[in-house]
Amino acid sequence: MKLQVGVIHGTFRRGRFVTVATLVIGLLGTSLYLAHPHQQGQAQTAEAAPVPRAPIGVTSSQQNPLQVATLHWYNANLTTQFTTGTAPYGVAFDGTNLWVCNKGSNNLVKVRTNDGMILGTFTVGASPIAVAYDGANVWVANINSANVTKLKGSTGAVLGTFTVGTQPAGLAFDGTNIWVANNGSNNVTKLLASTGAVQGTFTVGTNPAGILFDGTNVWVANNGSATVMKMSTSGTILGTFPVGTEPTGIAFDGSNVWTANFGSNNVTKLSLSGTVLGTFAAGNGPNGIAYDGSNMWVTDFNGATVTKLKASSGATLNTFTVGSEPANPVFDGNNIWVTNFGGTTISKM
Repeated sequence: MKLQVGVIHGTFRRGRFVTVATLVIGLLGTSLYLAHPHQQGQAQTAEAAPVPRAPIGVTSSQQNPLQVATLHWYNANLTTQFTTGTAPYGVAFDGTNLWVCNKGSNNLVKVRTNDGMILGTFTVGASPIAVAYDGANVWVANINSANVTKLKGSTGAVLGTFTVGTQPAGLAFDGTNIWVANNGSNNVTKLLASTGAVQGTFTVGTNPAGILFDGTNVWVANNGSATVMKMSTSGTILGTFPVGTEPTGIAFDGSNVWTANFGSNNVTKLSLSGTVLGTFAAGNGPNGIAYDGSNMWVTDFNGATVTKLKASSGATLNTFTVGSEPANPVFDGNNIWVTNFGGTTISKM
């Protein structure tokens, strides 16, 4: 079933209850008009605990109540929000800065990770929803334009706009090519990253949303089919595997593939052969998922929280409050960032 997504005052509303997707490279995720798419430091003594100061551009900053109660610092004990634009959804890290798609503003912003400062705002296509970095350039999927925009990573200059399938919703880079999950046309487009030339269009499941590259093969989360599909970089289908309902986000932990299943409120962990290794509860409306080297972070779109799971076991380690309708997480090597689609901010933890 294809989920209907509408923009109402800058937010997605689920078609069923309230009208609410590749990582990229891990993530990204990303979900929408499409399928869906729709704290840190070591313990210190009370005397040594630093006084929190709001960085430049901070919208809000709030301590975890547990920190206050025990007078100690804990992982993810501080969530800070920075204003980026209307309905931020897709997000990617380029090794130094973040790139955030503001679906409601039709632009892309470049954010400095140390203080959240906006380094640039760049106009792209209609309703940008996913973003990926290819090592030099940034790619944006414009879900309402049926195209992707390529920008120079250093300056944000537009290098090209390339037509793909209907409602492009997810992006991944395989080292040579950009893969685009076209949610509305049930296929993926392979583009040569150097030129944007189409290398192939391949049929996948219903309403593909998230997409990733595992170092060898490409994986696609089919939001409308409750499956993930594994394909070679030549486009050959290597397997189709059942997961939860409405898989939207997809991530790779170095050994296994994880899907965030929006409709069944859980995540699925699969081996690279497609064997299900576990299914774990993850909030209300899990939408995006990211890996930090040890743990999986899952955005709970309908719960305004982020769930942290131990990657080795799937055990829930904690749940943290962020902004309204958190969409996609990304790890910058030190912190987790989450786009808050229901507002205008991105949260840093």
